Amino acid sequence: MKPDNKTLLLPILLITVGVGRLLSTLGIAPGIDWVWTLGLAAVGMLTFVVGGFDKVAVVICQFFIVASCLSILRQTGRLHLDIEVPILVIIAGVLLLVARAPTIPVPKWVVEDPNANRHK
Repeated sequence: MKPDNKTLLLPILLITVGVGRLLSTLGIAPGIDWVWTLGLAAVGMLTFVVGGFDKVAVVICQFFIVASCLSILRQTGRLHLDIEVPILVIIAGVLLLVARAPTIPVPKWVVEDPNANRHK
């Protein structure tokens, strides 16, 4: 029986939220909205877990992980929102260029099955 990657969703989300709460409680990173910040990172990681490695996953995963890191910097006063937003726009553009690489596969749901329209 092959395990379904979608069953990883709940455990990963629980671990993510728990880690964030623990970091706040221990005073390691107080004042950070960990549900939001780690939620961004979890969305990025789950893109790979659920969808696999393809052009869409490369863009979404990396974008959300960078957004999570920038969120921490902003919430700790090391980065202002007016700097964070342009960085995210630049990152989105760079990732879209990277996704054009021929070595990164097109998602399976985009590729049309050549046999789908044939009549038997």
